[in-house]
Amino acid sequence: MVPLIIVLVVVVVLVVFLIGIYNGLVTKRNRVDEANSQIQVQLKRRHDLIPNLVNAVKGYMDFEKGVLVQVTQARGNAISAGSQGMAAQAQAENVLTGALKSLFAVVEAYPDLKANQNVMSLQEQLTTTENQISFARQHYNATVLEFNNSLQVFPNVLIAGPMGFTKREFFEAEPEAAEVPVVNLG
Repeated sequence: MVPLIIVLVVVVVLVVFLIGIYNGLVTKRNRVDEANSQIQVQLKRRHDLIPNLVNAVKGYMDFEKGVLVQVTQARGNAISAGSQGMAAQAQAENVLTGALKSLFAVVEAYPDLKANQNVMSLQEQLTTTENQISFARQHYNATVLEFNNSLQVFPNVLIAGPMGFTKREFFEAEPEAAEVPVVNLG
């Protein structure tokens, strides 16, 4: 009778231990998903602000239509890349950041445009959004690192694979694309 009780206690402790590992992995996976959602919220805000900025500067930039077309196309590509995975989305967002830098550089050449309150407000909102995207990326990547590490440590590695937990991709920005556009309106 005593050996049976010992075996039952060991089995119960083992089951509780495995449940704890599984629940920890689920919690970390959910944190990664939540962090990704925060990036998506900021990217949507960015995508929503761009048409307003393009419309605000369109009348001033009759011969700079190429820059506006580039920004509009990059925005469309960034929106559609969201369904193609984290790497494709990061690359498309990096192209969009470059297009926005070009637009901001062109805006600098137009004194009337620099003085337009609507354009200044939109640029400030985009700059703030770029900062929020940067922070959301940092949070996401830190969460992914924690999750990926938890998948690879012993004894979690014995449970993670068979239970369907897979490594997540980082949201990587190109070094030059990670810089926030500098807006000099003075």
